[in-house]
Amino acid sequence: MNRRKKVAFYTLGCKLNFSETSTIARNFKEEGFDRVDFSEPADIYVINTCSVTENADKRFKTIVKQAQKNNPEAFVAAIGCYAQLKPQELADVDGVDLVLGATEKFKITDYINDLSKNDFGEVHSCEIEEADFYVGSYSIGDRTRAFLKVQDGCDYKCTYCTIPLARGISRSDTLDNVLKNAKEISEKGIKEIVLTGVNIGDYGKGEFGNKKHEHTFYELVKELDTVEGIERLRISSIEPNLLKNETIEFVSNSDSFVPHFHIPLQSGSNDILKLMRRRYMKELYIDRVSKIKEVMPHACIGVDVIVGFPGETDEHFLETYNFLNELDISYLHVFTYSERDNTLAANLDGVVPKNVRSKRSRMLRGLSAKKRRAFYESQIGSKRTVLFEGENKEGYIHGFTGNYVKVKAPWNPELVNTLHKVELSEIDDDGLVRFEFAEVLSA
Repeated sequence: MNRRKKVAFYTLGCKLNFSETSTIARNFKEEGFDRVDFSEPADIYVINTCSVTENADKRFKTIVKQAQKNNPEAFVAAIGCYAQLKPQELADVDGVDLVLGATEKFKITDYINDLSKNDFGEVHSCEIEEADFYVGSYSIGDRTRAFLKVQDGCDYKCTYCTIPLARGISRSDTLDNVLKNAKEISEKGIKEIVLTGVNIGDYGKGEFGNKKHEHTFYELVKELDTVEGIERLRISSIEPNLLKNETIEFVSNSDSFVPHFHIPLQSGSNDILKLMRRRYMKELYIDRVSKIKEVMPHACIGVDVIVGFPGETDEHFLETYNFLNELDISYLHVFTYSERDNTLAANLDGVVPKNVRSKRSRMLRGLSAKKRRAFYESQIGSKRTVLFEGENKEGYIHGFTGNYVKVKAPWNPELVNTLHKVELSEIDDDGLVRFEFAEVLSA
């Protein structure tokens, strides 16, 4: 009797990558493979790569070595953004057998009939212009929440970004298919869905293979709000110029959409925003934050910011620091600028020394910790709904409120994937919030 083949996955990067890895894993299961953890021996290891930052590139070799350590004879395949941008570079890494570009990754099972190790990495990539079709995806089974892909690609031309080169033009899932996937997720007992994509505010473009918008992001949000069985819906990163008042107001009155927004800023200096070719100035960003806080004072607002962009002087950085310090936001995701091939920013003057980039990054991370603490303190004494995660971390179980306050309690497996109304009571030494149970909402 033939032994069932085993496959393991390692995902780098964003929620979108996780949704696609999960979908590809289900395809393997349909082909008769058993999925195992990446730390276990497997017949094939699939690494879903990212190329947003330099670190993601460097980690790839380490992950390949880990796979070879687990099983020196295993077949190793690379997919994802880095695989599209630099396929030959990945193929040249010792131990890599197959590299698939943007249009091939969802057909990976077609390429692995023979799992024999190759003398050289085999490359199947495409010109990114060919990545003009949409493949729906969602993650399930990896976390308490599911990541639902609604959009892919980007038509923006930010000078630092490789994503349009790695994922192609902006295109969307059909509204009917998004709703079908959301229903499938809810039927599996998952209580929270996070909407994800490259530029989800652009939802509707390319929905039926054309450039015009068949639906808007606001229409998507309204329709998802009607799907039965979903306790929570969360909007992931959305561009400030695409987050409209109508969406903010709808979320404020929704029973399922939670009061949490993650809005990329990148710089608090209009001079730098222009160099980045962002599609807004900081005044619009102030307007978006003000609108959210007007209708949802308890809302959590996260911010992406890049430090050390070419041309960013000390004055520009302090302008960003002071802008963020004065803004009513909850936390920062800080990215240290790194040069990416084939981007306009890589050729700009005013290169910021790496030690200066690191210093600025540390300053903003410190500001983020201060902002998060202040937001948590503002929530003490309030009653919030918590969805508990599934991992035992040093004797504690963690969960998140709808407005993204992270709480802790002594480990209790009966709490996993359950919703409880709690009263937030105090902030612990590690920055997490303790609470008192109020009532069970969903088990």
